[in-house]
Amino acid sequence: MQVNLTKNFFEASFYLCCLHMLCIPVQAQLIELTPQRMIELTPLWEGERFADGRPKVPSDVLERMKAISLEQVWGTLRNNGYKNQFAGDWKMIHENVPLVGRALTAQYMPRRVAIREVLEKEGVEEGRDGDMVSWPIAELVEGDLYVADSYGKVNEGPIIGDNLATSIYAKSKNGVVFDGTLRDLEGMQDIEGFNAFVRGWHPSYQMEMMLTGINVPIRIGDATVVPGDVVLAKREGVIFIPPHLAEEIVVKGEFIALKDEFGHSRLREGIYTSGEIDGRWKDEIRADFITWLDENPDKIKMTRQQLDEFFQERNW
Repeated sequence: MQVNLTKNFFEASFYLCCLHMLCIPVQAQLIELTPQRMIELTPLWEGERFADGRPKVPSDVLERMKAISLEQVWGTLRNNGYKNQFAGDWKMIHENVPLVGRALTAQYMPRRVAIREVLEKEGVEEGRDGDMVSWPIAELVEGDLYVADSYGKVNEGPIIGDNLATSIYAKSKNGVVFDGTLRDLEGMQDIEGFNAFVRGWHPSYQMEMMLTGINVPIRIGDATVVPGDVVLAKREGVIFIPPHLAEEIVVKGEFIALKDEFGHSRLREGIYTSGEIDGRWKDEIRADFITWLDENPDKIKMTRQQLDEFFQERNW
């Protein structure tokens, strides 16, 4: 009899505990990852983060990234096992104006009534204003680059026009990369500093769509994009760089650029042959290069320690 009473007591306690847990109010997260989940998905980043958990690659690294070629980036990513980071075939407002920024992502899907109603209700409860298409824009900060998967929809697919583009630039001082279409090309051309990489243009506006994710991993063409990735967009295409590799890519690219500039100057002067410059350098060329660097310190953007580390490598 004592055993049954004890068993019943523990069963009752267990069910009361479960009922209590179900009654605890839970903070709605809508369609965003929690900061903790963001950290878990970017474990190799050891630097500063935003409050939402996104890696915060330093602004000077972003600025220096503009001078790095897509080929140099692609090679480093490939060597580190990242083989799905490039997307090509874009149209842009300004072909010769590259975009660089930290990815703030958004995912759109075809509208499904019940799901959209639930998400809109939760959005109101969280204090979000206006239509869904404005929600990601409200979270932008300077240095962000708004990257959206609107699944290539053309007719009734543009998720922004020149008004929202103005808001995007005001907040981020940057442009957009959208796997879809935009409207108001003429108006966007007048926004100084703004650029857009898109699949095309259409005079309609978004209908029968819904926002299903803010700052979640998304697909852009053949690439996987994670919030906080460094985006480098040039007319050849767009590449998405895991944040922990951004500075390494910049430093390597800057070193290669220094080598190329030195080599070109010495070839024009007739000091070395093309075979000597294209091949593995002799010790005398290395010494000449170091002297050239000492004479041109304004050309060096990396730290001296980073430069010395390259000198210790035997493959340059």
